Amino acid sequence: MREYIARRLLLLVPIMLGVSLMTFLAFRIIPGDAAVIICGFQCPPDQIEELRHHLGLDRPWYEQYGSWLRDAATGDLGTSFHTKLPVTTELERRLPITAEIVIMTLIFSLLLGIPSGIVSAIRPGTAFDWIARFVSVLWLSIPTFYLGTVLIVFGLLWFNWTPPQFSRTYVPFFDDPWVNLQEFFFPSLILALGSAAFIMRLTRSSMLEVMRNDYIRTAWAKGLRERMVIWRHALKNALIPVVTIIGLEIGGLIGGAVIIESIFALQGIGYYTLEAVLKRDLLVVQALAACFAIVYVSCNLMVDVLYAWLDPRIRYA
Repeated sequence: MREYIARRLLLLVPIMLGVSLMTFLAFRIIPGDAAVIICGFQCPPDQIEELRHHLGLDRPWYEQYGSWLRDAATGDLGTSFHTKLPVTTELERRLPITAEIVIMTLIFSLLLGIPSGIVSAIRPGTAFDWIARFVSVLWLSIPTFYLGTVLIVFGLLWFNWTPPQFSRTYVPFFDDPWVNLQEFFFPSLILALGSAAFIMRLTRSSMLEVMRNDYIRTAWAKGLRERMVIWRHALKNALIPVVTIIGLEIGGLIGGAVIIESIFALQGIGYYTLEAVLKRDLLVVQALAACFAIVYVSCNLMVDVLYAWLDPRIRYA
């Protein structure tokens, strides 16, 4: 197992190189120029060229990429064209916001998805099963940005309520847990609904398949209680495909954070990424893409390790 983990960690290097290179080349293909955006569309051409030279955008692409790669190897991810702040400084400030959104979203997704999927599987055809399946399809059909917008609009019109972060800055959890949870509860819940619905349906189908196996019928025949059969014999095997989806969902949650942070005025990594793309802040986007690649590969590695815990028959050479 240790050799397998070491090999997977070594794969981070070519993955980061590939992601950063593709991000860099994509920025040279899509229209837009950071110098024009910074200077303004009314700037004379000579002033724009001077700014391009100052930012290093007039150098060949391989020189720009090589310089960024050399600095990144030493821990310097560059400086934003617009804020003039180091990318590492912005990451330290914004990472706790996005990390809290993702963690709370995962918690909500698991709490809403797995128990309802289990109950729906062990009581098929009941009223709860029909309601759970209907609600899951409903949440899968409604876009996250629409739910977030509706929540804010109707909260303001009906209850004169707006998210707390609209009137104050981000409050860390350890500074004031109650205020912090008020800021993150609804964004995380809305982002979790789609994931919870998918996890519920997958848990239900996986549990139904496992419950038909011979060893489950043997457990029933031995006279074991239902709780023992479900939790000790059926659930661990049923969770293997669910764990796979949870690992993949983390990448989707990072992408969803871009939308949800913009709607709820949370200055996290997602909002920072959106700003950087719109302003053609190349160094910021490259650094964030590499960080996202690290997170995604690490989460999938954790999923593989969980496989071996859930099913001892799984071994990695």
